[in-house]
Amino acid sequence: MSREALDRWCERSIFALVLAILVLGPLAFGAVPPPAFLTIQTLTLGVMLLWGARLWLQPRPQLLWPPITWVVIAFAVYAIARYLTADIEYVARLELIRVLVYAFLFLAILNNLHRQEATYAVSCTLVFLAMAISFYAVYQFLTGSERIWHIVNKAYPHRGTGTYICPNHLGGFLEMVLPLGLAYTLTSRLKPVVKVFLGYASLAILAGIAVTGSRGSWVATALSLLLFFGVLFFRRSHRLASLALLVIIVVTGLFFLSRSFELQARFRQLGVPKKVENDTRFALWQSALQVWGEDLWWGVGPAHYDYRFSQYRPEAIQKRPFRVHNDFLNTLADWGLVGAGQVAAAWALLGLGVWKTRPFVRAASSDLGGRQNSNKFAFLLGASTGLFAILVHSACDFNMHIPANAILAITLMALVSSQLRFATEQYWIRLGVWRKAVGSAILLAGIVYLGRQGWRQAAEYAPLQQAAAAPHFSPAAVACLKRAFAVEPMNPQTAWDIGEGLRIQSSEGGRNYRELAEQGLDWFERSIKLNRWSGSGYLGCGWCLDWLERWAESGPYFDRAAELDPNNYYTVAYVGLHYVQLQDYAAAKPWFERSVRLEWEKNPIARNYLEIIQSRLLEAATNETNAKLDAPPR
Repeated sequence: MSREALDRWCERSIFALVLAILVLGPLAFGAVPPPAFLTIQTLTLGVMLLWGARLWLQPRPQLLWPPITWVVIAFAVYAIARYLTADIEYVARLELIRVLVYAFLFLAILNNLHRQEATYAVSCTLVFLAMAISFYAVYQFLTGSERIWHIVNKAYPHRGTGTYICPNHLGGFLEMVLPLGLAYTLTSRLKPVVKVFLGYASLAILAGIAVTGSRGSWVATALSLLLFFGVLFFRRSHRLASLALLVIIVVTGLFFLSRSFELQARFRQLGVPKKVENDTRFALWQSALQVWGEDLWWGVGPAHYDYRFSQYRPEAIQKRPFRVHNDFLNTLADWGLVGAGQVAAAWALLGLGVWKTRPFVRAASSDLGGRQNSNKFAFLLGASTGLFAILVHSACDFNMHIPANAILAITLMALVSSQLRFATEQYWIRLGVWRKAVGSAILLAGIVYLGRQGWRQAAEYAPLQQAAAAPHFSPAAVACLKRAFAVEPMNPQTAWDIGEGLRIQSSEGGRNYRELAEQGLDWFERSIKLNRWSGSGYLGCGWCLDWLERWAESGPYFDRAAELDPNNYYTVAYVGLHYVQLQDYAAAKPWFERSVRLEWEKNPIARNYLEIIQSRLLEAATNETNAKLDAPPR
């Protein structure tokens, strides 16, 4: 087989792997579960390996290197630097892996899939995939089904989630794809039959967005469609067809909305928002600004917001936030002004590239099936409008932290950036021997690092799943957790889970209860060393010390836990338990009272102990009064 034939085979294989990644992510719950992302990570390694081979197979290899690529490289280097200085190594490493996967995919797609045939194939695949998922979401909405593949999801009743866990993230995926279908329907050079199918798929995607009930997706879609049809309105050749399609979309949407009470209720909330102090998102945004204030320039660390949030937890939020529900603020909190500035620069350069490319991909058109239309313009308009939609939606959600949506966004960004070659030839870089060697070395280093990390994560995941399947806090579960920790000794959550299992076993009594408490204390100490910002490790240490009757040592641990998470009902309740162990019921009472105020329904510990304490205090006061009455007069 000749070098040219091998090169073509490598190019087609890269295309197939990228297509598999784009399809697998949305179908596998947005690629949020570890096995799904590990599969994508493995496919990315294949893309990198084949790209490295192409560098040496091509007789005259070139790199397409528009300005945005420098920002991508700079952010990847910055991510490595922030990982090396992060407080919680395990969490930062997982975030770094995602950044590296996205960066390598962006560069590989930019340099291997810039042919118009590949761009068209990717676009059609995305449109018909989105159509299929939209049908599934509409089915869920109409039937009230809470099943997503093999699991039951009761978190979002009467809303279509498709193959995603959260309907907001399904909306983020669909809103990026919708303009692609519309653009190819109205402005491409495809055959009329294909355009009819694409137009039908676009209407199905619009129905999918509607049944998500995601107000952020509705607003983002509406604004992106205004931009989309606004651009076409100024093109006389497309004005009539675009207005006709706009009327169809509006009429269909109004008809659909008038038939659904659930969607009407969600729609009315757009005009009458909750009060700021009662809206979870606003509370999270305020806490994100406070976390960002810890380090304005560099941020608190990759994916660290979730762990630093507890210090600034509003009383109204008792659940774990995970993300800010605002990608802009999340970036500032995690990466600081330096990281956020690089992300903003990438978007700005992308927009300038679109503006610069625009005149070179335009073509006049006389009708819907006209042969003078432009596939290049169709993709540029559809992809850039879809990216505008996700940018708007990012102001109230965290779609860019959902791997499937992030990969779709960087794919569209790479393909849009590749169209700069129609405007100028200055971004092509000829590769000599030393440049090929440097590029191959970087790819090889990435393959080795991501491969080792992927194997390590898979080896950790298996015993963690076995522990989850075992009875909670049982010796079997603890044994599985210890095997997982042996594979990944930097995971603070595993260390805490082991300590908690031993603590529960110790609390059940038995001859070896002191030994189990000592072992639990050791594991809680390990979790603190791995994550000094979590109050749960300090609570575990304090409980074990109280159980071992080492009361003089336990106090500082409870104080530190209350300092790290002062508005957590669970933490507050356990501080009250500490004072119960000391038999200081007067000191315990205000802690339990505050815990009950923070959470009433799911807080049996505080409610039950508060009743016990009140009866004990009343009994003590009665005994004291009787003692005074019975005392002989002086």
